[in-house]
Amino acid sequence: MSFLDFTDQVVLVTGASSGIGAAAAVGFAEAGATVALHYHHNEEGAEHTKNAVLSAGGRSSVHQADLARPESAGALVDAVLERYGRIDVLVNNAGDLVKREAVVDVSDEEFHRIIDVNLTSVFAMSRRVVPVFRAQGGGAIINVTSIAGRHGGGGGSVVYATSKGAVSTFTRGLAKELAPEGIRVNAISPGVIKTPFHDRHTGDEQMQGMLATIPMGRAGTPHECVGTILYLASPAMTSYVTGQIVEVNGGQLMP
Repeated sequence: MSFLDFTDQVVLVTGASSGIGAAAAVGFAEAGATVALHYHHNEEGAEHTKNAVLSAGGRSSVHQADLARPESAGALVDAVLERYGRIDVLVNNAGDLVKREAVVDVSDEEFHRIIDVNLTSVFAMSRRVVPVFRAQGGGAIINVTSIAGRHGGGGGSVVYATSKGAVSTFTRGLAKELAPEGIRVNAISPGVIKTPFHDRHTGDEQMQGMLATIPMGRAGTPHECVGTILYLASPAMTSYVTGQIVEVNGGQLMP
């Protein structure tokens, strides 16, 4: 038996248009999975990911939803179930810093948007998929949190860091709640990863300051996060692993 064989399994990846979500989708496809790809705005990126999944030998479909609106989670899961009849793995990757800003300058609207994009989306998707996993006799949820959730974030990202810290806590709590039912909940916690996230939100000077704190001396790549995600999703490799936050940060933080 292969430890990373997802043949006949359906994996739903949120935020799959680029970065870690796109790389994870292709990784699952290479391991035999059918991959449902969620996007919010970037349909072109999602279609590109779909083509990469198909080239890797997997089946794939593209689904749009604004997961900052909790009701959208139900529609997304329903659409995937209607197409494939099951979901075996949920990767809650969708999220964004939204805007770098000092706390005193963050408006109520911006605060709620950041919390909803990063935390409400994970809550809503998890809440909707748990009954599916129960009916199937098990499943795996992998959340994508952040190193910011432990160290408070870089300049202008306090609310984002707070939302990611909450995702980590939610991961641990949900893992305890669902462990008796054979549903595992874990998270990957990336450090500085070369993705469009930093292209949008991190200037060169700030990026160089971050890199200076990394023992490996460089940023990571989305591909370097994929192995950890597949590991956490694989019942053959992690049947006794739940409630864990796995750091992928080049040594920047060693909790």
